[in-house]
Amino acid sequence: MGNIVAIVGRPNVGKSTFFNRMVGSRHAIVDQVSGVTRDRIYGKSDWNGVEFSIIDTGGYVVNSDDVFEEEIRKQVILAIEEADVILFLVDVRDGITSMDTAVADILRRSSKTVHLVVNKVDNNLLRYDANEFYRLGLGTPMCVSAINGAGTGDLLDEVVKSFSPVHEEVQELEIPRIAVVGRPNVGKSSLINSLVGEERNIVTPVAGTTRDAIDTTYNKFGYNFTIVDTAGLRRRTKVEENLEFYSVVRSIRAIENSDVCLLLVDATQGMENQDLFIFNLIQKNRKGLVIVVNKWDLVEKDTKTTDRYTKLIKERIAPFQDVPIVFASALTKQRILKVLETASNVYKNRKQRIPTSKLNEFLQATLDIQQPPTYKGKYIKIKYVTQLPTPTPAFVFFCNLPQYIREPYKRFIENRLREQFDFTGVPLQIYFRAK
Repeated sequence: MGNIVAIVGRPNVGKSTFFNRMVGSRHAIVDQVSGVTRDRIYGKSDWNGVEFSIIDTGGYVVNSDDVFEEEIRKQVILAIEEADVILFLVDVRDGITSMDTAVADILRRSSKTVHLVVNKVDNNLLRYDANEFYRLGLGTPMCVSAINGAGTGDLLDEVVKSFSPVHEEVQELEIPRIAVVGRPNVGKSSLINSLVGEERNIVTPVAGTTRDAIDTTYNKFGYNFTIVDTAGLRRRTKVEENLEFYSVVRSIRAIENSDVCLLLVDATQGMENQDLFIFNLIQKNRKGLVIVVNKWDLVEKDTKTTDRYTKLIKERIAPFQDVPIVFASALTKQRILKVLETASNVYKNRKQRIPTSKLNEFLQATLDIQQPPTYKGKYIKIKYVTQLPTPTPAFVFFCNLPQYIREPYKRFIENRLREQFDFTGVPLQIYFRAK
């Protein structure tokens, strides 16, 4: 189970810059594309080998000129519910504002680990000013400068220390964990209810924190699996547009804790941007994937409808095409078993280990079809391939000049791997290394 760190604070204290610094990339430079880039609210980071996820709760405030205290309050409460560690960012140049005090009040009452982070401390004089923040009653303020990175190392040391130790669950029987994710109102709860049926006695909540209590173990139709449900948690918020933000944060947790994700798409609306965002999260986390087109009973159909729909979805999710798509209806229970069967196959595909001898036969056959193109007059020779002992499928090809292997050839190799060994629904990683 990954650890999740949330950044909270009022606007303009430097949350985006700080987020970029933590994720170690410039991708969160705030593009003003229709308001806010959603992509920048989530990133992965790693400090001294400890990997964790970071959520910037401020990355989704609609029209941020008039941010209501209510909005920030909701973000803080969400962070308390969902994150393991909270970083509360304040601005040394502004001192304590009434909004900072309000946020601190909520955080003090929570049982979560909170680090008070004073941003924009660029010199020693400002370090002295940072002492004022002791008044918030959240312990010792940690001084950082998100712009130049000062103090972030010490902060990360503290953050990593406060993670609860990750216990690899030793399971006698490996039970696939299936997450049901998707935008609000696509029918996640209905799908889960159709799977469980009314026989609630087969539902055994897995012990653990309240957050994990929504994991339910099912044993039905000859399948044994754990469903990680995001639907059961949502509180109706008054502000409709923020529902999407909350559903994304919930999805992040569910995706990270799963083996296979069922991405529900509303048949009457098609694949929207929010669906693509969740699709990319699943890919980033290298999880198995089944796209379930729900509410299929509501669509007017002729003989070509399914093909047309499949083509549209594949265009949206390109270049990763090798994804099973199931047309179903949670309401009429149409193809519900097909959904389970497909998820179960994807789980097996993700667990596959291919013997090295088989892989090298595959390599020989592939090279007979097409050698890597020469680059700057240099011939590239691929000698050998092996699968890495990683939880998800990853392959290393050893060759003389790995730096000259281009993207199209990588894709050719990946497509050949997928044809030869069944990796449907599973993201693959392919590396080229010098011998």
